[in-house]
Amino acid sequence: MQDSNDSPPPNPLAKSTEPLWLRLIYMLIIAAMISIAQTILFLIAAIQFIVILIDNRQPNVRLADFGATVGTWVAAAARYQSVATDTKPWPFGPMD
Repeated sequence: MQDSNDSPPPNPLAKSTEPLWLRLIYMLIIAAMISIAQTILFLIAAIQFIVILIDNRQPNVRLADFGATVGTWVAAAARYQSVATDTKPWPFGPMD
């Protein structure tokens, strides 16, 4: 039984005028981009590990920042893919 204080989550598509077939195309493109982002994150992690091996456990700050930016983008893409939001991730929308 559902508690009377529990309201259903907001529907991000309720006010959208975008056709669902167009959303599907965006979702397919973003899925491919997520796959590329995973490869980039793996490469960043591997390079960063080599850096900390060579540089007395000091990470490369630019690599760390770039990795965090990629991670933020993946999170935004996951929110769009799971229909938690109707805001498209970069390059179709703003970069968080």
